[in-house]
Amino acid sequence: MRRLIAALIVLAACVSLSLRAAPNVGPGVQTRPVEVATGQLAGVAGRDAAVRVFKGIPFATPPIGPRRWRAPEAPTSWSGVRAADRFAPACMQNVAGARLPWTEEFMHQGPVDEDCLYLNVWTAANRGARRPVFVYIYGGGFNEGSGSVGIYDGEALAKKGLVVVTFNYRVGVLGFLAHADLAAESPHAASGNYGLLDQVAALRWIQSNIGAFGGDPANVTIAGQSAGAMSVYLLTASPRTRGLFHRAIVQSGPGGLASFGAGSTRTLAQARSVAAQAGAAWAKARGATSLAALRARPARDLLAAVAGGAPAPRFGPVIDGWLLTEDVDSVYANGRQQDVPLLTGMNADEGSAFPGYGTATAASFRDQARARFGERSTQFLSLYPAASETDAARAQVRSARDSALVALQLLAAQRSATAKTPAYLYYFERAIPWPEHPQYGAFHTGEVPYVFANLALLKRPWTAVDRRVADVASSYWVQFATAGDPNGPHLPRWPAFTTSSPSVMALGDTQQARTLPDDRVRRFFENATN
Repeated sequence: MRRLIAALIVLAACVSLSLRAAPNVGPGVQTRPVEVATGQLAGVAGRDAAVRVFKGIPFATPPIGPRRWRAPEAPTSWSGVRAADRFAPACMQNVAGARLPWTEEFMHQGPVDEDCLYLNVWTAANRGARRPVFVYIYGGGFNEGSGSVGIYDGEALAKKGLVVVTFNYRVGVLGFLAHADLAAESPHAASGNYGLLDQVAALRWIQSNIGAFGGDPANVTIAGQSAGAMSVYLLTASPRTRGLFHRAIVQSGPGGLASFGAGSTRTLAQARSVAAQAGAAWAKARGATSLAALRARPARDLLAAVAGGAPAPRFGPVIDGWLLTEDVDSVYANGRQQDVPLLTGMNADEGSAFPGYGTATAASFRDQARARFGERSTQFLSLYPAASETDAARAQVRSARDSALVALQLLAAQRSATAKTPAYLYYFERAIPWPEHPQYGAFHTGEVPYVFANLALLKRPWTAVDRRVADVASSYWVQFATAGDPNGPHLPRWPAFTTSSPSVMALGDTQQARTLPDDRVRRFFENATN
């Protein structure tokens, strides 16, 4: 099955502060220590004193020096009580600060460091409790991001009954370089995917330690948006992650928006070869003749553009033969995925950050239709007439939404052929109120402040409708993380997806299950993919 794919949007991360084992200088009052496998930790009280926050907990040994481009190793122990009151630096990346429509609240603002494998916990539970665990994986195109982004603050969800965890994973070349020499030194003959291996290491740490924070290691939900959503999907397809999680939430990921990075029709040998060739070309452009030479370079130098001004290539997941052994489509088609309940969806204006969104002319829209659909373009233009410039701009937006919705449903249908657990689909159409930039609509990442119930952390002219959407959406996420089903008391009924009833939960001015798009449109795009 060929997928309808829109381009992967690069975004990222957060409000981050430096961390080491330092005295308590956090914003809250220091809490009573908890004990994890490597020592004692003292967190701080949240804005609500009922919530305790533990920041900058090491879940792996720093991946520096000879550990650069190697799988993460277990963290070392410490003596005494370690202050867990400040976020760790983000993993190495070029910090943009802001990139509309992503204002500072959506982007990383603090320091970066190669020593970055730390996680954060928000909890309102006692040690003896067994609350559901919600693990959030950030987006950023696998080249940006961190677990301390402002809108990922877990306090509101902790107050609703979850133990919330965010963490850092390596990105860019330090997280995803594939190279023949790296494969040669690997016990699994694999290279690349170090960032995904960091994610697995964080999940293993959670299995061993989350009980100290009142979390249930037998009830872990992994969730993510954009590259984080792709990470979640890849983790469900990996043979190395069994037992590490029990539910999955995929926000603006495969199907609805973005390619997997590792999704490919290539064989394993071809995929390894292509990734290794790209890595070798990258190393050659930097004049490095050995891994030792590359590991000796300052991390910041590895992010810089090569001589001549050419930008550094973008890196992401690969089929490495160990963590990812085959194309994700094949995994799902053959029923080899982790069969866990799935909640997945998309936003109404995923593409609004791209130049030209909603600005097509009648002539350009017709030309694009002919180029994309060939002899089917007449049928397409009957569904999306573009007689005027205004019609064309609207048709461009509507057709992009509809094709992405159908792609999302096709992915859910493919899954349902082999999965025993349910899937729940959503369509988020509430635009953050933003008088200065209404053109962005319900943009990529725009749902995150709502599902985290973090409207108060973002300065916008919120209305009662926004607060209602945030309460309903975050309650759905909490219910799903608790029981694998988003339905709960006082919430509009959300039916599971079936091929005979492909409805989605529309989250907007009203919240209700709807059949989107209509049957004629669905049939057109389904046929267009065959």
